[in-house]
Amino acid sequence: MSTIELTADNFNEVISANDFVIIDFWAEWCGPCRRFGPVFERVSDKHEGVVFAKVDTEAQRELAQAFEITSIPTLMIVREQVASFRQAGALPESGLVDLINQARHLDMDEVRASNTAADKNQ
Repeated sequence: MSTIELTADNFNEVISANDFVIIDFWAEWCGPCRRFGPVFERVSDKHEGVVFAKVDTEAQRELAQAFEITSIPTLMIVREQVASFRQAGALPESGLVDLINQARHLDMDEVRASNTAADKNQ
């Protein structure tokens, strides 16, 4: 499956319509982003049931600001409409595959409960 481009116009629709989305926040001028792009594409071809999406932080400044992206590339995983992972920096292919496998096995009830508890403490 090829990656899709996320924009302010389609972001909510893509997140709400899919249970597992991996987002790559990137920019054309970013060397590490350009090197990571082919890795992201290769892995996207091997994982059914996962939507691989890219946000061009230059073209989609509002999205980048909304998610407080200060370093690129930044990966974010959204499972069942809950952001469950976020990390700046490119990963090797094996690291990205491992991350996907870990995210598949998350107990989303625990993640939601943890997020609720954290929200109450703020």
